[in-house]
Amino acid sequence: MFGQPVVVLEAGAEVLTAAHGRAVGRGLPVSVFTEELFAAGHDAADRAAVAAVLRAGLALVGFGVHGPRNAVDEVVEGARMHP
Repeated sequence: MFGQPVVVLEAGAEVLTAAHGRAVGRGLPVSVFTEELFAAGHDAADRAAVAAVLRAGLALVGFGVHGPRNAVDEVVEGARMHP
């Protein structure tokens, strides 16, 4: 799931949603972490919980994105380094 290097940023829901939309719009590979994932008990249930919700309705609590640094920097604009 993770490539190197890994940078952890933080942002509110509005910034997360906008950044996720930019990543998807640019065709960058993403993984999502939603409120629904934390209610499920195993991988199959996790995948089913996310699949049951349209992208616009995801309750994002985080997401991962992979790509060239300049592309990722543009996608995550508005987020700040996690302490």
